[in-house]
Order: sequence, then structure tokens, then C-alpha cells
Amino acid sequence: MLLGCAARDGMTVYDFSVQDADGQTVSLSRYEGQVLLVVNTATKCGFTPQYTELEALYEQYADRGFTILDFPCNQFGGQAPGTIGEIREFCTGKYDVRFPQFDKIDVNGDHADPLFVWLYGQKPFAGFGKGARAGMMDKMLKSQDTDYASNPDIKWNFTKFLIDRKGHVVARFEPTDDMKDVAAAVAALL
Repeated sequence: MLLGCAARDGMTVYDFSVQDADGQTVSLSRYEGQVLLVVNTATKCGFTPQYTELEALYEQYADRGFTILDFPCNQFGGQAPGTIGEIREFCTGKYDVRFPQFDKIDVNGDHADPLFVWLYGQKPFAGFGKGARAGMMDKMLKSQDTDYASNPDIKWNFTKFLIDRKGHVVARFEPTDDMKDVAAAVAALL
């Protein structure tokens, strides 16, 4: 079972392989020694403008061993429609995204990519924080499942996992978290 695999001692992000936007298998060991931010994204979400901040973060720190790994996911409100080619064209055209983008995946459920099962097994959901957007997300998800916060899975688009240079998950950021906090955590690891 995937969750059993996720809990195995000694695993790092480098133990996983994923499909890139061209359908090629990529071992994440390619990124060994780098600080990574792994994000599930969508192109038609209220959080989609975070692409601007993500690209700025990438450009600021790429030369210091930082990269962002982008995984489009259509599981939350159908907000990542289209093919991976269409998504890539949108991201590069509208947001000038240059960080690596991978194939569309599921992050939850029976077909969840093992990488994301491992990620949220390492850093379970701990809440949306404070503020209007956090309250909106909590209310929306409670209307679908009053007990939603008790499981570790991904709750929405633009959930981010910060990985240190040794391949360990050190932080999870929900889409409602301030990107300044994400940037500060990245800078601290560099």
C-alpha cells in the first residue's frame, strides 16, 4: 500500500520518478542537492496568479540551487482543464513560467501519484491559517466534508512542499499561506 511505502524510514524525494510534460520518465534524483518546492497547480483557479510569485522566486534563487517542480492537477473544481500541452502554453504565455512542469496527475484518491502520497504522509494538513481566504477555504471544504481537516491529503490547488538539499520534506504551505512566508523558508534553506 502506498501509505506504508510513504512511512518507510530513509525515503527521500529522490526515490521517486515522475512523468515530465513530454511523457518521459524522470527520476527526481536528477535534483539531488537542490532545494525544491513541489507544487500542485491549476490554470483556472483563484490561486493561479501565484504563478507570478512562484516564477519570481524561481528566478531569484535558481542560480543558488533552487527549483520548483510544477504538477498540474484537475482534481479540485476541474480547474486544470486541457492537455498538458495546453496547460504549458498557458503558463509560459501568461506567466512566463520557466521552472520544470510535469504531466497532469492526481494527488489524492485511488490514482494518486506516489510522490504526493509520500509528501502529505511526511507533512499532513495542519490548517489553512487565518484570514479571509483561509476562512473561505474552510467553509467550502466543511460543506463537502465536515471532517475534512482530519486527513493528511491535499485540500486544494497550489499546495506546496518544501524539500531540503537532502531530499527531506521540511514544510508544507497551503494555498492560503502568504508567498512571503514561502520565500523566507526557501531563503533559509539556501
